Amino acid sequence: MSLLNTSSPPLAERMRPSRLEDLVGQEHLVGPQGIIRLAIQTGNVPSMILWGPPGVGKTTVANIIANEVKRPFQILSAVSAGVKDVREVIDKARHTNRTILFIDEIHRFNKSQQDALLGAVEKGIITLIGATTENPSFEVNSALLSRCQVYVLKPLTETDLSKLVEQALTKDEVLKKREIILQEHQALFTISGGDARKVLNLLELIAESISGKITITDDLVMEVAQKHIAIYDKSGEQHYDIISAFIKSIRGSDPNAAVYYLARMVEGGEDVKFIARRMLILASEDIGNANPTAIVMANSTFQAVNVIGYPEARIILGQCAVYLACSPKSNASYMAIENAIASVRETGDLSVPLSIRNAPTKLMKEMGYGKEYQYAHDHRDNFADMEFLPEALSGTKFYDPGANPREEELRQFLRKRWRSKYGY
Repeated sequence: MSLLNTSSPPLAERMRPSRLEDLVGQEHLVGPQGIIRLAIQTGNVPSMILWGPPGVGKTTVANIIANEVKRPFQILSAVSAGVKDVREVIDKARHTNRTILFIDEIHRFNKSQQDALLGAVEKGIITLIGATTENPSFEVNSALLSRCQVYVLKPLTETDLSKLVEQALTKDEVLKKREIILQEHQALFTISGGDARKVLNLLELIAESISGKITITDDLVMEVAQKHIAIYDKSGEQHYDIISAFIKSIRGSDPNAAVYYLARMVEGGEDVKFIARRMLILASEDIGNANPTAIVMANSTFQAVNVIGYPEARIILGQCAVYLACSPKSNASYMAIENAIASVRETGDLSVPLSIRNAPTKLMKEMGYGKEYQYAHDHRDNFADMEFLPEALSGTKFYDPGANPREEELRQFLRKRWRSKYGY
């Protein structure tokens, strides 16, 4: 049972500032000479993309801009909004004074959704403020990006976080009634990772969990955090530990562990494309030709989650993770390219055999380019026994098929053709 007023909005929302003077952090943008402050002062606010990690104030900055310049303010989330929603806002904006449209997670909009914004932004019907945690150069189409200024928001420092916590303890209508002493803060700040929302949520969680006087120590913070939340920092050590465990669980053919670590990432808000991209790499590196369909499944998953997004993307990611974990494994193709690259680095640019060189000119033909080349389809089984590697590497076997039914078929195929040369 919560010890706080359950009818109150979350602490992070209660502490959200509405004035520029109350904003903590982002001095390079909102300080005395900050470009956003100057834009507000002149009333000439451009369309913009706010790029930065979670919890650094992107939504807050958008709210403050709208409040300061006193313009209509509309919010859409790219997770749930579609082209129809965008057009409805634009239609309403035609009858108002330059509505500010804030789109959270704009990187989740597909091309057609982003294109729906172009005309209204260009004509000044709306002032677009998009928020993204992803590099807009890759995630926002160039036409829309060229019509917006890109401002980078930085992670909050420990000084910023200290100020936020102090404000919450002394100014929040709920917390200021409690006797809460901040004795240690390192764990509080480490878990939050520069995310204002996380640090305030954790502070509120501690206050909800303990009655009476509270002395916040690092041990207390870790105890409450581990008991109540899945600690997952998308930019810190946990990010790399969890994705490593996820990949190794799939490689180790354990679908149960794989979906557990997938759930940790989903609950932590990990980017769906990051997860899908890693499974696509694994499908080639660790499964390869032992099950060629694995890369098709992984690629379909990558494309699907780009369209779907959370929350439904978790279903597609889960299906793919289970499929990959249950697939036979082989790193033979991966090792083949690694071995070949090592050879190239060691031997340099060896001459390509004359017989398989291109011969587009008469001079090249006279020099022997293409001479004695045997067209495979003119021979039995569409195979001609000739040299393709540079002379210095003749007989070097880079690809050794894995010990699995599918690649055993490949081994038999190669053995019939190259046994005497490569030893298959």
